[in-house]
Amino acid sequence: MFEEIKKILGEPYFECKYGLLYNMDCEKALEKLDSPCLASTITSPPYNIGKEYEQVMPLNKYLDWLSRIATHVKRLTLPNGNFIFNVGYLAVKDKGRAVPIPYLIWDKIPFYLNQEIIWHYEAGVAAKRYLSPRNEKILWYVKDKDNYTFNLDPIRDPNVKYPNQKKKGKLRCNSIGKNPSDIWEIAKVTSGANRSSVERTAHPAQFPEDLIKRLMLGFTNADDIVLDPFMGSGTVAAVAVELKRKFIGFEIESTYCEIAKKRIQQKINECMSIFDFSSTSDASDEGELTK
Repeated sequence: MFEEIKKILGEPYFECKYGLLYNMDCEKALEKLDSPCLASTITSPPYNIGKEYEQVMPLNKYLDWLSRIATHVKRLTLPNGNFIFNVGYLAVKDKGRAVPIPYLIWDKIPFYLNQEIIWHYEAGVAAKRYLSPRNEKILWYVKDKDNYTFNLDPIRDPNVKYPNQKKKGKLRCNSIGKNPSDIWEIAKVTSGANRSSVERTAHPAQFPEDLIKRLMLGFTNADDIVLDPFMGSGTVAAVAVELKRKFIGFEIESTYCEIAKKRIQQKINECMSIFDFSSTSDASDEGELTK
């Protein structure tokens, strides 16, 4: 599949045994592909709030843009695949200060909305005239509402209040933990002196690896291909390498491509002693394809 993609899109910015990273506009790239291969898309698009990596669009154009990208993704998604979409808040002129993007986009994504997950964290902006925001939404879409990947055991919550409670002599709860709720408390990637996360990069809006690990373990299987059309700092790709999934990523900013490339290579090096991450290319025994 990777060779077929390379024939269509050309040589990637970075390549390893487990994936491809392209320095391309994701919409332009996706519209060129036509063979379904994606088990999952795990991504967080720009929130249209003026970050350094985005140009603010009129709201209707922004929502149409997200919908078009999701339509391309659906065409490339396998029958039992999913689309996992992390979004936050934006201001709507004369309507709301911090309107959750899911309120505006949920029914414009051409998948079936299976569930909303609330990602809760403690770090964030300290507001003065309104409540300090401490959550974002993850919309879990599936292509087929009756046939989709869901692996409960790898993401069970071991924090069981009454682990030894029995009914008719049998333990009432699963010995490896309970079904986690739809509210996930996972720390953000923080920055700043004496509080910066170990995984922090120069990207201003970075997924925490713990969040992606839970999503990938719960909603994908080993060897699945996972897409991130907004690769950013490369978290989805790095976690895919660690969990023995495959990845395809698009990132329009070359600066972030370089950050992602180094991060993926670092993850490969960390895993070398556990897995066989030798490259399929003769260019490098460690899986790196230079720019």
